[in-house]
Amino acid sequence: MGFDFSQAPVTLILLLVNILVSGYALFSDETLLDRLGFRPVRISENGEWWRYITAGFVHVGLWHLAFNMFTLYFFGPHLEYQLGSLNFIVLYFGSELAAHALTHRFHKGNEGYNAVGASGAISGVIFAYCLYSPFAMLYLFAAVPIPAIVFAVGFVVISIYAMNQAKGRLGGIAHEAHLGGAIGGIVLTILLEPGVIPIFLDNFGL
Repeated sequence: MGFDFSQAPVTLILLLVNILVSGYALFSDETLLDRLGFRPVRISENGEWWRYITAGFVHVGLWHLAFNMFTLYFFGPHLEYQLGSLNFIVLYFGSELAAHALTHRFHKGNEGYNAVGASGAISGVIFAYCLYSPFAMLYLFAAVPIPAIVFAVGFVVISIYAMNQAKGRLGGIAHEAHLGGAIGGIVLTILLEPGVIPIFLDNFGL
């Protein structure tokens, strides 16, 4: 599903910024994880609303970063081509805002909670892609074929399970963000391109 980045400049910029900021945080200045991370209490009490965006550019480790960036690499260019670069920006950051809004709802009183990562925005991208191509085949672990829509639903189910298991714990990877981002991605794609609805239904023969 790779694509020519000359037709997907926003995806390329997002990949580079994520890699550069996360790399700097991981190898040069780990305090960025706290300074840029999503801390609901600080947002509510100190008005640090910029964390709704900055938290999406730092990751807890190389595997976390690599998984999100590989996913963005495979889904982002195709979706940016479908929606156009401006709409893709709205989708990406709108999904991130929706993801963090749900996270804020669940952890608004958790003083120690700090979540990082682009997972919310990536969830929105995955589900938006599924509206266009729900049965496109992905290859889990580069070997196991799985339809995009099955991957997306499984992604959210696992996230909801993880949310329930992690209640009361400190942050890290925000499982609520996966669900919030998925919802945001679906709603925004439909608002931006209403014609995606018949495309989605046509895939099911409806």
